[in-house]
Amino acid sequence: MRHLIDITDFSVAEIDNLLDLADKMIEHPEDYRDCLHGRILATLFFEPSTRTRLSFESAMQSLGGSVLGFSSAASSSTAKGESLTDTIRTVSCYSDVIAMRHPVDGAAMAGSFRSRVPIINAGDGGHLHPTQTLTDLMTIRREKGRLTDMVVGVCGDLKYGRTVHSLIGAMSRYKGVKFVMISPKELKVPEWVTSELTKLGIPFTEVESMEEAMPQLDILYMTRVQKERFDSEETYLRLKDVYILTPDKLANAKADLSIMHPLPRVNEIHPDVDDDPRAVYFEQVRCGRFVRMALIKTLVEDAASNGKPNGVPAPEENEIRGTVKCGNPRCITCQEETLPQIFRLKDADEKVYRCVYCDWEHKA
Repeated sequence: MRHLIDITDFSVAEIDNLLDLADKMIEHPEDYRDCLHGRILATLFFEPSTRTRLSFESAMQSLGGSVLGFSSAASSSTAKGESLTDTIRTVSCYSDVIAMRHPVDGAAMAGSFRSRVPIINAGDGGHLHPTQTLTDLMTIRREKGRLTDMVVGVCGDLKYGRTVHSLIGAMSRYKGVKFVMISPKELKVPEWVTSELTKLGIPFTEVESMEEAMPQLDILYMTRVQKERFDSEETYLRLKDVYILTPDKLANAKADLSIMHPLPRVNEIHPDVDDDPRAVYFEQVRCGRFVRMALIKTLVEDAASNGKPNGVPAPEENEIRGTVKCGNPRCITCQEETLPQIFRLKDADEKVYRCVYCDWEHKA
């Protein structure tokens, strides 16, 4: 069974093919109007969403399919104590594909072990958001005509910003891409992200000044400081206004800069910036519908005909299983303790292992 949990589940060639298909769907939507007639998408949103949930529903209906699901955890049997994996096993009996958002890191991976149908990760906690990344890649390619040879600036909450983590993972596979990471020290990109860039030899810098970084950027990817991810409201209040993009801060930016944001925004982009022709964040919203159409069609048509779950993966040679507990309190294994603890070798020399659910690193 093919799932999309992490953007790296798809090769660069497969991503390019998805983007090509999405472009065709924009140009000729009538050719795809009934291609998934009779198929059902389940949207399981344990966390609030506007764009992602509605874009999935719009995408499936545009393909001739139908939608069922819920938009809050309180509407599901998890409120009664049902496990996530039992919910997934149940809903996969009623549907042909599942799009799931969950507030806990690694939830989508856990669900994929038990689902009879493809799982699409629509955001798992502060971990990953691969379909937003497909949306971002499509927007960049339509704006720039390429996904190579550019400087990408990511700004704001880079610690809990799942869209940032997925975008970096995707763009790092295209040649000539450099990253500038703009954040306060408290909200820096997690080490599991930067260590992978270092391992691959991808150039990046970490700075605290937006103005300092601005002149070199081809892409500026703004993010909001996410109140729901903070344990301390005091820390959130101290950091929430640290970066606010205004027209004057774009004075030294490139004429062809593309200003992006996964939305929703709070106040990190002033409304006056909306009128700048370089602002493309509402074009991102439009791209989101079509790239999700391409993804749903691809996964449904590629799904195994027998519909059997993949199950928990077989142990690999360089793996720790059952003897180490994940140290990330936001990991799904800390919420559902019956899940197997699985760590796979990341660095043999340093004896570093990584949790398969949330990427938390453990040194043996």
